[in-house]
Amino acid sequence: MITFKKPDVKNFYRTFNIQSFTVSPDEKQLVFSTNLTGKYNLWAMDLPNQYPYPLTFIDQTCQALRYSHDGSFMVVGFDHDGDENGQLYALPPAGGEMVPLRTAEGHRHMLPFLSKDDQRLYYTSTKGNETYLNIYRYDIASGEESIVVEGEGAACFLVAVDEEENNFAYLKQYANTYAPGFIFQDGKSYSLTPETDEQFTVGEGEFVGDEYYFATTFGEDFDYLAKFNLNTHEFTKVLSIEKEEFGPIRYDKSTNTLYFVTSKGVKDYLYQYDLADGTYKNSNLPASIIQGGSVAKSGNVYILAGSATKPNNIYMKEAGRNEWKQLTNLAVPGVKEEELVDPEVLTYSSYDGMMMEALFFKAKEEVSNGHVILWPHGGPQAAERKFFRAMFQFLVNRGYSIFAPNFRGSTGYGLAFTKMVEGNWGEGPRLDNIAGLEYLYENGLADRDKTLLMGGSFGGYMALLLHGRHPEYFKAVVDIFGPSNLFSFIESVPEHWKPIMNQWVGDPVKDFDKLTEYSPITYLDTMTKPMLIIQGANDPRVVKQESDQIVKALQEKGRDVKYLVLEDEGHGFSKKENEILVNTTILEFFDQFVEAKVLAD
Repeated sequence: MITFKKPDVKNFYRTFNIQSFTVSPDEKQLVFSTNLTGKYNLWAMDLPNQYPYPLTFIDQTCQALRYSHDGSFMVVGFDHDGDENGQLYALPPAGGEMVPLRTAEGHRHMLPFLSKDDQRLYYTSTKGNETYLNIYRYDIASGEESIVVEGEGAACFLVAVDEEENNFAYLKQYANTYAPGFIFQDGKSYSLTPETDEQFTVGEGEFVGDEYYFATTFGEDFDYLAKFNLNTHEFTKVLSIEKEEFGPIRYDKSTNTLYFVTSKGVKDYLYQYDLADGTYKNSNLPASIIQGGSVAKSGNVYILAGSATKPNNIYMKEAGRNEWKQLTNLAVPGVKEEELVDPEVLTYSSYDGMMMEALFFKAKEEVSNGHVILWPHGGPQAAERKFFRAMFQFLVNRGYSIFAPNFRGSTGYGLAFTKMVEGNWGEGPRLDNIAGLEYLYENGLADRDKTLLMGGSFGGYMALLLHGRHPEYFKAVVDIFGPSNLFSFIESVPEHWKPIMNQWVGDPVKDFDKLTEYSPITYLDTMTKPMLIIQGANDPRVVKQESDQIVKALQEKGRDVKYLVLEDEGHGFSKKENEILVNTTILEFFDQFVEAKVLAD
């Protein structure tokens, strides 16, 4: 009888990903950014569902992807080795040469929109206004450019342009939880919402005739659907669904309906809303989380979606039908979906009685080594949800269980809950994580002597802080590009982030004592457990100095610290060889602290 070894790390990390996609106007070509060769490039399929072929060979992350209205070219955006400075190019449908549209070294160009005749490009850029950004109009034929909206007071982002190019919707981001929206019309900006002293958010929307539809938390805790009349400038609430947060909106002109995504805790939902009679229906998603979507002129709907046990794939639903067709087929090589672990959704009471939701990936009994990894998610104003993480599935396959709490500050639970992390990075979320561990111990889901800790970005910061404040809980710690010193972090973030830092993290002068208390580097003396620290050299969000300084300080104290720097990566790992290296290193690091392994290769 032939026997096969258990899948190793390469099986899981040869799981390819799709970042984004676009569909040609005639729906004959599907274009998507994927890492099929180990590095991200644009690939295409000639529908219906034929073999994919490459369009670019730039080996970089795609940050913008939009087809022209006539189908003759695409606007594409790429950064360089994770620096997030997106540059915009024109690319023909057959691929090949990329013609520069808007490029400027050291600046980022984002959110491109084309005019109906494809002659003018509208986009947002740090060029000329690094702190507050500008919204530009670029005439492709003449090369002339002008500013549509000059950012001031907060970073400004273009989110929609109407067909006549008379109305422009944009957001001003004062904070992640305070982002009002505006319509720029006839040389003047009009607020989408009535005046208020309360903070709220506005999301992206769609122009439909004389109205602009968008999601907002204006006056409420959860996002809902609202509209703004472009003639009367009147705001109207349209629809809310209890405890569900409205997200991206797409208009289907063929049926005069809106499609919108909502999130509720760890899952997404997709609805179709009839503008004529105000009714809506659930579109029965084929996955748990939607990463992007579009509606074709025909009424066909395309989405990029995945789940905890299935990577992102592109699906299509034909107009008038409710069945989804899977157009791509990415999965874990050599591993059946039923062999992967779908997480349990746990609810527990935190230190102050507030209820928290968490995902628990429980290793199967036959492979479990008894160890649980606490994973505080990044953001922090984000959430751990039922999307696919190759890292999680590999570690669970290798016997580790993973506990991922959505502590206060997470999204998907209302605006008030999300705001609880602002100016409170090192207190509430930290204690929510500890309360989660105590819940596991009390319910027999984890062993107090077999707990490990790992996080990335804010999760890396939380891993460092938990190590310093609560070292008795953990056997070993992994920090992936986490801020170590909140003072230096505040100073080093991208310029257009800086206006939000006082509310988000704190004021270095007024909040000096609090920021000192919340900075992991304050607790070097109690960081005694073995550590692995991982950093991308080009990270623009959490710069390399954040990891350098804590590694140096711990090494000077003689601590056991392994440091892995990826020279061609930023805030994440976009190259397959680096992803495999990182996660092989994590597994080898954690395996040192598992006394008795039940696994057999």
